[in-house]
Amino acid sequence: MKNRIRLLATSDVHGYIYPYDYADQSEAEYGLARLNTLITSLRDENTLLIDNGDILEGSPLSFYHFHEHKDEVSPMTKVLDAMEYDFINIGNHDFNYGEEVLLRHLDNMHAPLLTNNVIYKGKPLGLTYAVKELADKKVVLFGVVTHYIPNWEKKQNIRHFRFPDALETAKKTVELIRRLEKPDYVIGVYHGGFERDLKTGMATEELTGENQGYEMLRQIQGLDVLITGHQHRSLAGTAFGTVYTQTADKGLELACIDIYTDTGLIEPRILKADTPADPELEALVQAEEDECQVWLDQPLGETKTDLAVRDEFDARLHKSPLISFINHVQMEATGAQLSGTALFLGASGFGRSITMRNLVSTYVYPNTLTVKKVTGRILKAYLEKCAEFWTVKGEQIAVSARYEYPKPQHYNYDMLDGISYDIRVSNDIGSRIENLTWQGEPVTEDMEFTLVINNYRAAGGGDFYMLKDAPTVKVYTSDMVEVLAEYIMTHKVIDFEPVNNIRVIR
Repeated sequence: MKNRIRLLATSDVHGYIYPYDYADQSEAEYGLARLNTLITSLRDENTLLIDNGDILEGSPLSFYHFHEHKDEVSPMTKVLDAMEYDFINIGNHDFNYGEEVLLRHLDNMHAPLLTNNVIYKGKPLGLTYAVKELADKKVVLFGVVTHYIPNWEKKQNIRHFRFPDALETAKKTVELIRRLEKPDYVIGVYHGGFERDLKTGMATEELTGENQGYEMLRQIQGLDVLITGHQHRSLAGTAFGTVYTQTADKGLELACIDIYTDTGLIEPRILKADTPADPELEALVQAEEDECQVWLDQPLGETKTDLAVRDEFDARLHKSPLISFINHVQMEATGAQLSGTALFLGASGFGRSITMRNLVSTYVYPNTLTVKKVTGRILKAYLEKCAEFWTVKGEQIAVSARYEYPKPQHYNYDMLDGISYDIRVSNDIGSRIENLTWQGEPVTEDMEFTLVINNYRAAGGGDFYMLKDAPTVKVYTSDMVEVLAEYIMTHKVIDFEPVNNIRVIR
């Protein structure tokens, strides 16, 4: 259209290309193959297609590629490039497989990288900004990623990277663009989300700097559009005079922002990936996908203990045997006295026969293990933070709204083995842990334990600062899926009595 500029944006696709659920191969309305059909129907000569990061990690296909074809170009890179994106940003999870994998991805993309707050070996990784002429108007784009990455990522994966503050970088960049380019429109692409409610301004999380989208809208003058991500929310609107969008993950949605140059109206929409999958795009990486499917169905062992997850709420409230199993594996692999882990969203657990498909559908992150030395005081602080997950609604125990909104954070509720404890939900936050014992004896503040947790939690992820500051005993490099697979293949049959060491009571 002559008098319209169109921006199409994907974000947080997390390696999903094909429109089916890897857990059971049922059809699903997500993935880049579906989105490409939608994008093709919307695209014209005045359209820009942008990806906002978190593309390389998250799906069983991306996991398989990293473990079996790590030195080759990623299927996600091939598909993204074939879709002819105009610009890309990077997200925090794009660092999960290390510098070499990320740089190979960028080297094999024709689309320029917009990320301008990532410094690699002393030089900016992406463009400061990019200028495009569309519909006889001057459009300038820039990109930033949450600078909170060092708080989660393994040090070896970001050894040569620095991450200047995203908000400050965005502010300076817009000032520079407005001064030098005199643009008609400035478009920000931010792999980060909103730290406050967009209507009330109330904080929706700890204000750590992980998400700064609200402050970008509030503080930055001359920003016309802010495309966000990271939180996997479906958002489109206007705040402080700036249009914003955010899409759900896995390629469930596409952000479509139409700028009408004759009236100045900017109209944002979120569109569902309910179109048929593009067969040509699927064919592009079908060979590796077929290999992945064979690999996923490899039997590893079997279990006589019921390790299936049928009800996630109940599995957390009453601690599923699956959690006890994962904790046991973590303790055996590291020799730690205590272990903590979470039940991830959508975790399927294991049927009688355990396959790689079960594993990657249950433990969905590329986490490694870290052993920390903790005192009884730190241990209790850790458990009190976990206990914040619960609340009382009426007469019933429920999940606290803070862990449901602005996005589900059920991965921030850890359950521990090696100790016993009660969580009395009706008590005030900070005073909920009762009857904390180890080997039948009360835990005192000066006791010392070795505790194994994943690298995300060990770095303080989820605002578990007490663990970040605790001394590190040992860091392990094997991926947790590998650790679980090796244990199952070695033992062949899993058989144990459920461990009822946690009581969540009103």
